[in-house]
Amino acid sequence: MQIQWYPGHMHKASKQIKETLPKVDLIIEILDARIPYSSQNPMLFSLRGDKPCIKVLSKSDLADPDMTHQWQAWLEKEQGVKTLAVSTQQPEKIRQISELCRQMLPARTRGIRTIHAMIMGIPNVGKSTVINILAGRTIAKTGNEPAVTKAQQRIVLDNGLVLSDTPGVLWPNIENRQVGYRLATTGAIKDTAIEHDDVAFFAADFLAHHYPDKLKARYGLDALPDDELELIEAIGRKRGCLRSGGQVELDKASKLLLRELRDGTLGRITLENPAQIEKEIIELEKTKAAKKAAREERKKKKNKGAR
Repeated sequence: MQIQWYPGHMHKASKQIKETLPKVDLIIEILDARIPYSSQNPMLFSLRGDKPCIKVLSKSDLADPDMTHQWQAWLEKEQGVKTLAVSTQQPEKIRQISELCRQMLPARTRGIRTIHAMIMGIPNVGKSTVINILAGRTIAKTGNEPAVTKAQQRIVLDNGLVLSDTPGVLWPNIENRQVGYRLATTGAIKDTAIEHDDVAFFAADFLAHHYPDKLKARYGLDALPDDELELIEAIGRKRGCLRSGGQVELDKASKLLLRELRDGTLGRITLENPAQIEKEIIELEKTKAAKKAAREERKKKKNKGAR
């Protein structure tokens, strides 16, 4: 999936992250608990080396709690990774990040030396809110729109922790289409970059298969229609998203579904699970291998024809 939105500051931020990483002791990556895998920065795995990493699952109050536990166990299989599920309603849990940093760097703590940490996350994941709670004052600008933070900044906390804050970064090309749709569904990608209807169809299909009871309860549906278009139309009729003549206004109904999913009105929902992601990773590797083989075959034919 090619995202038609990649602001210039994001390209600059990617370069800054690569330059700053060697200078920090630890990485704090803020993830969206509803999409823990899809909201990870794919370049971090190859760049962090053996640096400890705390993966903070934000917005956990919006996510399926059983799925959050599964994701924490899955993420902590990676060497040097610890997780913490938080929400803005539980600032005391967010403050545990500082203590977790010290626990992961015991030698540095014994020497009473400053811990330098890089804090990073995709747009609209709640990174600025986490920073403000850790600092105990408003330092980072917050907002509901992606890409609020636009420049790297250094934040000195009172407890010997220094944060290098980076702008929320998305990657311009997403190989796994499902990842792109999940990012768009949660609002990590600006709504102007992708069609509402397209994203809403994805969300409706997922919800019908994984959370059918929540859909029925919220929209007063006795049974769910067979496909996502009919489902969105049924939601539109129930919620009065109608044009003159009684025709469903599809764009309005799509926006309503996405808004109520994003703000938790539909209930606590997680849009991916570890088993699903492992399957997607395998399928993606097969696809990449097939494309590589096809390119090599074309190259052989081209070279043979040139002789």
